Formats: sequence, structure tokens, C-alpha cells
Amino acid sequence: MKNYSKKDYSENKRKNYTKRSESNEFLRPSNSSNKNFSSKKNTFGRKPKNNKNQITKIKSDDKKDKNFPSSTNKNFSDKSNSRFSSNNNDLNFQKSSNKRNFDDWIWGKHSVYEALISERPVNRIWCTSEIISSEKFYILLKDLKAKGVLIEEVSWNRISQLTFGASHQGVAMQLAQKKSISLDKLIDLSKTNSKNPIIVALDGITDPHNLGAIIRSAEAFNCKGIILPQRRSAGLTGTVAKVAAGALEHIPVSRVVNLNRSLEELKRNNFLTVGLSGDSQLPISRFNEKSPIVVIIGSEDKGISLLTQKKCDYLLRIPLKGKTSSLNASVAAAISLFHLTSN
Repeated sequence: MKNYSKKDYSENKRKNYTKRSESNEFLRPSNSSNKNFSSKKNTFGRKPKNNKNQITKIKSDDKKDKNFPSSTNKNFSDKSNSRFSSNNNDLNFQKSSNKRNFDDWIWGKHSVYEALISERPVNRIWCTSEIISSEKFYILLKDLKAKGVLIEEVSWNRISQLTFGASHQGVAMQLAQKKSISLDKLIDLSKTNSKNPIIVALDGITDPHNLGAIIRSAEAFNCKGIILPQRRSAGLTGTVAKVAAGALEHIPVSRVVNLNRSLEELKRNNFLTVGLSGDSQLPISRFNEKSPIVVIIGSEDKGISLLTQKKCDYLLRIPLKGKTSSLNASVAAAISLFHLTSN
């Protein structure tokens, strides 16, 4: 073995060669004329220029070996594969979300017409102007609209989008899981076996999961009915029935064209209209009125509309002690119904 003196070691130490991490080549010191390296002054003053030789070498290595055997390329491959797999997951989620469950859908002139004359419960109908003005459908659609069924006049292409290109002949409908009743009949039924019945009216509940959970809570606390507006509301779909866990079969539902006019009708029948609002100064625990009550529950983001708030006799709030500023609509409904039925 060759012995190095102290002098030889210091001379070797003074050699400022730098070893590149990507290869086994040794480069000259940073004070040389090589443009690929910059001095400390350049490092702090401006960004160093990209090493074109290094980039070219990496690209050539990628072309030579697609399996990326080296450690550097392996890390790059892992990251790219993770991004690719995450993109695939996003695409699969979008595809699955776009798949609609058509178990409760009917389309085509003859099929829809037969379903309508058999008085099957209907949630929503999409049809073209030709169908609405036709002698065969005009009277049927007019009667259904008066009963609270949402009927939308749309283009042919829109129905094709909803049915994913099916042969719809200009009309499609979604069946409901339960047949709704008129508001007058709901009022009569609510007062039959109860002195101070409670009815739940929903304003802007468009999520079927929230609607199903509210129906479940309302039936559990012995409420006498549910009022759903024709627009800005989820319908009685299969998802709602599933979330309600059987409660939908034991509580009557009325779909109304206009919620505010329905509240006026309830007032004429001696119902107090009570709305839930986080801005109210009256806690729900201090409300002790003994009377038929309509509890109005709004959406999570907007709450009860301003026009509906003006129709309320009382606005109540649920006191919150934590840092959370609001509750889920179905949770707020369950808490309020517990307080109102405990009095």
C-alpha cells in the first residue's frame, strides 16, 4: 500500500473537483470556464442555468430503459405511477357517478302514457313542447302539475342526455316511492288522532340523503306528515326511501306547488309556523306553545328563505356550545323535533 505524507494529503485536499451524483464523471472546479456551473455569487444573485447535458442524459436514459432500473429513475417512476393511478381513480369515480340508476325511470310515449293512466306515483317528468301540447298528454300533465309533480319542458337533446341516448320519443319520467296526498287531506289526517300535531315542512332540501334522514326522524318522533315543495326539493326517490329505512311507508307526504301559500293555508287551520334559524334570539328550549305546529327546516347553506321567514310565527335557534357554527339539516331537524315533542 502506498503511503501518503501530510504534504500529499493537503495537496489532494486543495483540488476542488466535484463529483456528479448522476454519473461517475469528475468535473473541474467552479472557477473554471464551464458554463454549466456557477459561482456562489451567481447562486445568490440569480438562478443558475439548467444543465442541458444533464437533462439530455436523463432523457437518453429514459429512452434506453423504460423500466427505470436506477434509484433516481425508480423514484420518478413511483411518482408518475402514483399520479397515473390517482388519475385513473378520478376517472373511475366520474364514470361511476355518471351512471344513473334507472330502476325508477320510464321513457317513451306509450310506456309513460300507460304509467300515467294507471296512476302510479310520479316524482318528475321531462318532456318536449310537442308532448305537452299533444291531445294525449295535455290533460294528464296538467292534473299532475296541480298535484305537485314537477314537469319540465326541455329540449330533445336534454332528454337524450338524461337517458344516456335512449329512444325516449320526447318524454321521460321518474317514479316516486310513495304517492303524495293533497295538503287538505294531510291537514285532516294530522288532526284525526292528535290534539297538537306536528308537521315538518322542508325549504330547499335538495340532498336525498338529508331528506331521507329527516323523514326517518319525523316518523320516529310521531310527526303527522311531511310537506315538500314542487321545486328546490329532492323527490321521493329510491335513495330517499333507502335512507328513511322504512319510515316513508308510515308517514304521509304532500307535495305542494308553492310552500308559502301552503303555510298560509296551515295558519288558517290554526297551525303555528315555526322556523329554524341560527340568527334567531329565541332558543328552542324556551318555546313552550301548545298548539298544532309546522316546523320549517331550510337548507344547510342558505337556511330558510327570507320570504318564508316572514311567514313564520316564531324563529327558533338551537344553541351551540362548541366552535362548530352550524349543524347538518337532518341533525337539526332531529334535535328540534325532540324538544318540541318533549313538551
